[in-house]
Amino acid sequence: IGLGIVRKFIDLGCRVSSWDIDHPSLEVIQDTDQIFQVYVDIADHSLVKTAVSKTIEELGGIDILINNAGVNGPTVPAWEYPLEEWDRVLSVDLKGVFLCCREGIPHMRAAGGGQIINVSSVVGKEGNALAVAYSAAKAGVIGLTKAMAKELVDDGIFVNCVTPAMTETGLLDEMTDEYISMVKAKIPMGRLCRIPEIADMVAWIAGPECTFTTGAVFDLSGGRATY
Repeated sequence: IGLGIVRKFIDLGCRVSSWDIDHPSLEVIQDTDQIFQVYVDIADHSLVKTAVSKTIEELGGIDILINNAGVNGPTVPAWEYPLEEWDRVLSVDLKGVFLCCREGIPHMRAAGGGQIINVSSVVGKEGNALAVAYSAAKAGVIGLTKAMAKELVDDGIFVNCVTPAMTETGLLDEMTDEYISMVKAKIPMGRLCRIPEIADMVAWIAGPECTFTTGAVFDLSGGRATY
């Protein structure tokens, strides 16, 4: 999803600072000077602070902050869920979003505005059996989005999130075939979400047409979401 969003914003003429713990997928678009890569583990506060500083030094500021990085964790019942995996999923999927916002927001406030878009999940609304950590973290992202939107409404900073259904990405490698089939069966359209669909939605939210919406949740659920 992150790579798809990077591609979309480059196509729109943006300069992009890509933060990741690993960058192999970005090799396919290294022929452009529009992308600046920063190594960062978003669960590490000091590395996030460094990433913000490097980005501002390279790009001159941060107009749009998109929090997308995530892990799924094992698909097992709550009473069997490994404690270290709970900590890993919550650290990346929720704490990481908070840390990136915490360090990026002061610069956006000083600049007079900006856009923050958090990638949550339809699982954050409904919960999935066998995915308690992921469900909890993504629900937290929705709550975090709504709270920050209220805090920043007078600063010209819009904060929204998107909630895709299961998407055709590498996260599927962490899941069993049975779990994938179970979740896919919940989607009335009968297919998984596609990366360009998310990238297009994110680009619209970040663009000049989205002028009266903050604290919102944009669904990409194939009809699964019921609220």
